[in-house]
Amino acid sequence: MVDGTIDLDGVEFQRGKGGETHQTAGGDVPVLTTQGGVPVADDQNSLRAGLRGPTLIEDQHFREKIFHFDHERIPERVVHARGFGVHGTFETYESLSDITRADIFQRAGEKTDMFVRFSTVAGNKGSADLARDVRGFACRFYTKEGNWDIVGNNIPVFFIQDAIKFPDLIHAAKQEPDRGFPQAQTAHDNFWDFISLTPESINMALWIMSDRAIPRSFRFMEGFGVHTFRMINAEGKSTFVKFHWKPKQGLQSVVWNEALKLNGADPDFHRRDLWDAIQMGDFPEWELGLQLFDESFAESFDFDVLDATKIIPEEEVPIRIVGKMTLNRCVDNFFQETEQVAFQTGNVVPGIDFTNDPLLQGRNFSYLDTQLKRLGGPNFTHIPVNAPRCPFHHFQQDGHMAMHNPKGRANYEPNSWGGEMGGPRESPEKGFPTYPEEIAGEKRRVRSETFADHYSQARQFYLSQTQTEQKHISDAFTFELSKVETPAIRSRVVSHLLNVDDDLAQSVGDGLRLKEMPQPANAARPTRMDLKTSPKLSILLNGPESFKGRKLGVLVTDGVDAELFQGLKTAVEAEGAMIEVVAPMVGGVKASDGSWIEAKQKVDGGPSLLYDAVAVLTSKDGADLLSKVAPAKDFVTDAFAHCKFIAYSPDAMALFEKAGIASDLDDGCVELGSANDAQGFIATCRALRHWEREPKVKAA
Repeated sequence: MVDGTIDLDGVEFQRGKGGETHQTAGGDVPVLTTQGGVPVADDQNSLRAGLRGPTLIEDQHFREKIFHFDHERIPERVVHARGFGVHGTFETYESLSDITRADIFQRAGEKTDMFVRFSTVAGNKGSADLARDVRGFACRFYTKEGNWDIVGNNIPVFFIQDAIKFPDLIHAAKQEPDRGFPQAQTAHDNFWDFISLTPESINMALWIMSDRAIPRSFRFMEGFGVHTFRMINAEGKSTFVKFHWKPKQGLQSVVWNEALKLNGADPDFHRRDLWDAIQMGDFPEWELGLQLFDESFAESFDFDVLDATKIIPEEEVPIRIVGKMTLNRCVDNFFQETEQVAFQTGNVVPGIDFTNDPLLQGRNFSYLDTQLKRLGGPNFTHIPVNAPRCPFHHFQQDGHMAMHNPKGRANYEPNSWGGEMGGPRESPEKGFPTYPEEIAGEKRRVRSETFADHYSQARQFYLSQTQTEQKHISDAFTFELSKVETPAIRSRVVSHLLNVDDDLAQSVGDGLRLKEMPQPANAARPTRMDLKTSPKLSILLNGPESFKGRKLGVLVTDGVDAELFQGLKTAVEAEGAMIEVVAPMVGGVKASDGSWIEAKQKVDGGPSLLYDAVAVLTSKDGADLLSKVAPAKDFVTDAFAHCKFIAYSPDAMALFEKAGIASDLDDGCVELGSANDAQGFIATCRALRHWEREPKVKAA
């Protein structure tokens, strides 16, 4: 339903009640049709029952659009193609029987097998790990009552409010179709053209331009179920729930210049990091948290809880920690498990139910449809990674690649064959109960006006960041839009940022050297200035309390002080961190006492990019040698530019002088005069970065 007009670059568009942009046919602009030639009235909203009701399966336009999109590419996933899967367990902390009848939450201390797949969204299967992108965070619980999947991301909001727009979003983000590039990046015209014409995406745009989109490791990022779900207890009482995964080792990201170089140094950086951690027994852990609230809160909350572009700040609904996930085993065969795992938002168990979130409703249809194409037919649940690990019985039979069929005479029901011969029967007591939500309303293609505020939470997110993080967001927008060739698109994005924060918009406008600032975009709802900041939205305010799980890179040469090296190694291991030796040659070096130190990396293959902090321990002759080696100079200059903590032996100053950083050393650079200094240096590294340096270096 149209609710006025909006002017964009001198062109008038219609706007719906939810604030969405409608572009209509006319003149030389043809009418959009289905594949069968039927004219389409609304390509922005799927058909639903009432303003906030569920999506209706009779919506043939939506089904055809999402169906065709799901089948565009084989055998690679259309989205989330590049992934890495691992096995683990989930331990329930307490019984939640008062909230849900889900079996997994009935007994404290019980452990449940899991499979988790991390991924990037936009890049193809062969793309690099450190692309600026959302990360998939999909978790499968093999419960006693069937498989339950939380198919989430590392960002709690999404670009769009209605699943009918998902093909358009991904088409815009992927390679431009006439040229096949750019790969695994959104810094191009099509993506930002779509964003600039889709105001509902602005909140997500702030998130993906933040450091959340360039995580240091899968191990150091949060996970979110994104949507609002329901939990149903044995009495049929419903409680709304949002799912959160909190990493036990804290949050951490990289800086942009570092990400660019890491993609060249090790395009498998995230995969390798998780593999190495598990192989050495440093099992990553996350705690599962629930945001629980009732209908009363949902009705009084400032935003619609069915809107996937919005969050509920933790300060308003605290997170209740209910269990722990530990990832402890890599797959035996990558293709067999990681490539063939088929997650589905529709995989819920008794006690977990859906809401009418229009994005979730569309995903429930889309995921099942996708598996049919990717995995060859309806029997993808016969693949071990997809099969439930509880008893299962049904009458489904035959089909492509069937591994098992129902036994006995009956392959239908009702039937008159009793006992085992008659096969399984339904169970009103144990079966999945759908919450009997009352639904009323006209069948219409319309978006609720409660979805129409597109800027207030984007502003809240931005203001909740530290000054360092705000600068990163501004720089990210500037970089991405600098790759956009159409000036009008750059200006249009800045016009939206003016509705978020004047300083942010001005910084981006100045960075792009716009000749004049645009007027603020015509907002469907004015930006609220009264929303409180949420410190939980900052990465830097939610970092680790130790250096545990991180990696120190130590550049050494022949003649290195053996006692100093051993003292540093001992301090690192006591912290629960990892140490990796980098040397002029991969064979290693001879220390001052004649002992041999094995190396993991050759200096030109072990840049400082790979490490959370570095140490440079050399002899005088070794420093003179390294000062003539370009990768060695890059090792220290990159570490300095990326604000990493740097330890060094006195003789290493010769290398620092040749690299041009000797006169700029600051409190983040620690001289190790003796082995006793190592422990203090590692304690300093718990802060992960020396951000005070960043204004003085341009590379970051």
